[in-house]
Amino acid sequence: MRQEELIAERYGLALARIKEIPNESICGETYRDYFIQMAEFVLLMDRIYGFVETGALRQMGMEQLKEHNRLLYADILPAHYGESYANPDYAVDRLGESMGRCLSFLYTELRAMIPAAYELCRASMTVRAELLLEVYQLFVCAAEEHKEPDGEALREILYWYVSDYYEAEFEEKSLALLDADRDFARQIIMESDLSDLRYLYWFGEYVTENELKTAAHLNEMPAEKIKMMADTYTEGYRIGFEVTNKDISIKETVSIRYFLGFERVIKQAVLNFDRIGLQTSFCRAGANIFQGRSVNKNGYCGANPNKQYDYDHKEDMALFLDGALAERKTEAVRNVFERHKELAALYGGPAVVESFGETPFVPESKAAVCRLSEKQQKLSVSNAGKIADIQNEYIKGEERSFTIIAFPVPEIGERYAEIFDDVVRINTLDYMLYRDMQQKIIDVLDKGSTVLVKGKNGNETDLKVQLHRLEQPETQTNFENCVADVNIPVGEVFTSPRLAGTEGLLHVPRVFLHELEYRDLRLHFQDGFVVDYGCGNFPEKEENRKYIRDNVFHHHERLPLGEFAIGTNTTAFAAARKYGIEDKLPILIAEKTGPHFALGDTCYSHEETVKSYNPDGKEIVAKDNEVSVLRDTDVSKAYFQCHTDITIPYDELGELSVLTEAGEKHVIIQDGQFVLPGCEELNRALAEVIK
Repeated sequence: MRQEELIAERYGLALARIKEIPNESICGETYRDYFIQMAEFVLLMDRIYGFVETGALRQMGMEQLKEHNRLLYADILPAHYGESYANPDYAVDRLGESMGRCLSFLYTELRAMIPAAYELCRASMTVRAELLLEVYQLFVCAAEEHKEPDGEALREILYWYVSDYYEAEFEEKSLALLDADRDFARQIIMESDLSDLRYLYWFGEYVTENELKTAAHLNEMPAEKIKMMADTYTEGYRIGFEVTNKDISIKETVSIRYFLGFERVIKQAVLNFDRIGLQTSFCRAGANIFQGRSVNKNGYCGANPNKQYDYDHKEDMALFLDGALAERKTEAVRNVFERHKELAALYGGPAVVESFGETPFVPESKAAVCRLSEKQQKLSVSNAGKIADIQNEYIKGEERSFTIIAFPVPEIGERYAEIFDDVVRINTLDYMLYRDMQQKIIDVLDKGSTVLVKGKNGNETDLKVQLHRLEQPETQTNFENCVADVNIPVGEVFTSPRLAGTEGLLHVPRVFLHELEYRDLRLHFQDGFVVDYGCGNFPEKEENRKYIRDNVFHHHERLPLGEFAIGTNTTAFAAARKYGIEDKLPILIAEKTGPHFALGDTCYSHEETVKSYNPDGKEIVAKDNEVSVLRDTDVSKAYFQCHTDITIPYDELGELSVLTEAGEKHVIIQDGQFVLPGCEELNRALAEVIK
């Protein structure tokens, strides 16, 4: 029997049994409502599968499509989440602590059937339907024996599900990234009439007014403007290879990541990439335990129906993670990359379109959510490092590149159209003008050994950043002159600082990092590492520390300062202040609106040996620090697999200056203004908003 026939038979048998569940009352009264809801959800997914398979979905009108979309996501929307089994608090309250966490996780895993139904991936739907039945049978047997179900037996069922299917699921995710023949999303983008907004509902993603209005707004734009936006994006990708001396001609695939609504730009970008010899792949953002769940989406996706839902389930792996499973994950990743090493070698990296403007998310801390133990945190960090090393072995850092650009969505406010036009203008600023001013800043920085950064207006930053010594200053530089290539828009100079001697306090009264808010964030450095930290989000000090440790440190015990930069895009700062959208800027733009500091890896992670040069011809030599150099002796100690930028806005900056070894002091920014000769143009935009 062929694999497809076997899957079809298994699916049919599972579905027939699931159809019986709503009419049964043999699993115990406590759990009956839960299993009825789960069965009804699976049956809904089967109906959606049928609509897609028969072509009926494409024949539906807009209102019918909206209703189906609402049905798929209604249960986890904020208005209903309080009484959803996807909410760990509700599940634990209704089903008990040991069962509630596991069964809440099971529901999140069943929800991964949504993209499977739209992509007609029956295998993915089958294994999840069978998982539901296996769990249901455990409860039925317990009820028949007049006893409570065994919590450990339930956990073991879920454990072996994760272990058994990890490799197959990772392979599907990897092929979506590496193989341009996996063209589900590309077909919709390239073959649809984009003026008929029904196409937005064909992806299986959550669709809101943001996506609909974004697509409608882009449809109103002239073709020349769409092309300009796409050209900026794709040229940034191409130039990224050029300025880092990487050979784009040996690559064949680029993965596009974007948010629904921008299809008109993406369609033009696909055509642009075709012309430079790159095929495009589209990998959907993760929606299950195998891909990881995060508030910050990584892949193409629609709106996030409920960021609290993703936040609540981001550590569900705590239910299972042990040494054996960690080894299984590492083994699976290597097996998949080895099977597809030719595709991996041809992959050039991602081209990302970010969106911003949604209401900032402030998470609620819940007692019932799964949390990694201290032992599991260490295991998770170690495992992530091993997986990253394997990936870099097959997709070499010194050969790949990327680009990122961002645009606002309508939720940003009534002046959306104006803001959008200003962001397009910011993304296409005169990079030659910025290049020349930034070179003047670099020339002064390269004279120094220490940068001093001091805050004002409630910002208590007082930090010393140590720079590498230039052995040949006439041909070498510490700072990269970053214009519009991998990080669009223009506007920063950055370096990998020395850790020894880097010390002091980095403080920001309010900042958003990876879509999470931090209030009164304080990071104390000693020899380049954070030695103490806190914020004011929660009443309890330890809860604040845990918030930072989980979401900024990513479970590492400590992190170094991987990057120091000076953002120069005062135009972006002025626009954000003009429209009152500072709290909605993506880090991509926010990092250009003042000096910023990145915790974790350097900007040159895994490509430290690649020679790169500034436009003035000087080689950028500050690519390592005392941690990253350990890659030659123990790679597991060299990288952290995270990089989080924290920006001090200009109006919170009292002074940024550089000291030479001889004790001379050169001031670059004073009271939020650039005072370095030759940089006066940068103050024009600031004068409009800083008095």
